[in-house]
Amino acid sequence: MNPFVTLRIALRAVLRNKMRSFLTTLGIIIGVAAVIAMMAIGAGAKAQVEAAFSAMGTNLLIVLPGSTTAGGSFGGFGTMPTLTWDDLAAIRNEVPTVKSAAPSMRSNQSLVSGELNWTAGVTGTTPEYFDIRAWSIAQGAAFTQGDVDMGAKVVVLGQTVVDRLYGATANPVGQTVRIGTTPFVVAGVAARKGQSANGQDYDDAAFIPVTTFAQRIQGGLGKFLQGQIFVQATSASTTNRALEDVRALLRDRHRLAPGADDDFSIRNLSEIAGAQAQGTETMTTLLASVAAVSLLVGGIGIMNIMLVSVTERTREIGIRMAIGAKPRSILAQFLIEALVLSLAGGLLGVGLGVGVASWLAGKFRWPMQIQVDVITVSVAFSAMVGIVFGLYPARKASRLDPIDALRYE
Repeated sequence: MNPFVTLRIALRAVLRNKMRSFLTTLGIIIGVAAVIAMMAIGAGAKAQVEAAFSAMGTNLLIVLPGSTTAGGSFGGFGTMPTLTWDDLAAIRNEVPTVKSAAPSMRSNQSLVSGELNWTAGVTGTTPEYFDIRAWSIAQGAAFTQGDVDMGAKVVVLGQTVVDRLYGATANPVGQTVRIGTTPFVVAGVAARKGQSANGQDYDDAAFIPVTTFAQRIQGGLGKFLQGQIFVQATSASTTNRALEDVRALLRDRHRLAPGADDDFSIRNLSEIAGAQAQGTETMTTLLASVAAVSLLVGGIGIMNIMLVSVTERTREIGIRMAIGAKPRSILAQFLIEALVLSLAGGLLGVGLGVGVASWLAGKFRWPMQIQVDVITVSVAFSAMVGIVFGLYPARKASRLDPIDALRYE
């Protein structure tokens, strides 16, 4: 029999009972929609985690000073100055897996411009800081090493500070802003960087030369560095090696005995980002697997209704066989009916899944990332479900005896 004729007969049989056909495909619709919605939300969440950590900088390590102890109580890393300026120089010059390193000394200060003021975090650092953090300059320029050497009173403002003091469309380069009681000239405006994973606004900040910070904002501690050290590894693949190299260097410089605890801490943001992204991916896979069970349930529904259809149309099958229809034509007809039901359910599920994902993303402000490959696999899987679960009813129909089928009431 002509395959187009077989397809037309199968479509006519499906459309003959529209409500029953729709209810049969409902399991497929729900399964495909759930898979697509969960994968879209999960992929968006993973992308958000990766973007949040990439905003911190690439191949990034943060070295923190040690912890104070008093009466058995520890103050936490960063409370005891154990890192020195010589440590910073050694990390820059003696560790081959380190590309760059910069200090970060921070204090909340009031910034005043004209009649407007705003309190933000002021960071004392060096020009390498902007390269390590992959932070470009939107207006003007960053301060230079010469500014650091001279202790120049120049500042790079974050976009949030600019918005508060000058307005969203203003160009403050060359203007004067007072930090505490000291006037600074705005050298540049950092490009907008957004928020961290925990909601910290990276743009609510100002950056000045580290020497100026020690002279004008917060007095230094002599040879000790009162803050953190940002370290950039030479590549993503060498980040873990750079961490071990920096740890070995600092332990040697601080003369720590074998087995003694470190008097500093090193955080590897790449590992944190990877762990969070992996956790999000695992949860997404789990939810998608649970949703995929609906596809199997839908397949069982298709098999059940196709068996009912074979029983209802036994005389029709007998007549077709009596006038010359071959068993393979009967098999093809019922397989195509099952395939049409599953494919229709898959396509409706795609539309429903995209709609549900968009609605959830808008209502709860979740990220969403539609994946074409997931949609393709879901539709293909729904078609496979239709074929697999439609095969038994189709084989049963094709093996009916024409005489017995004609006698069936």
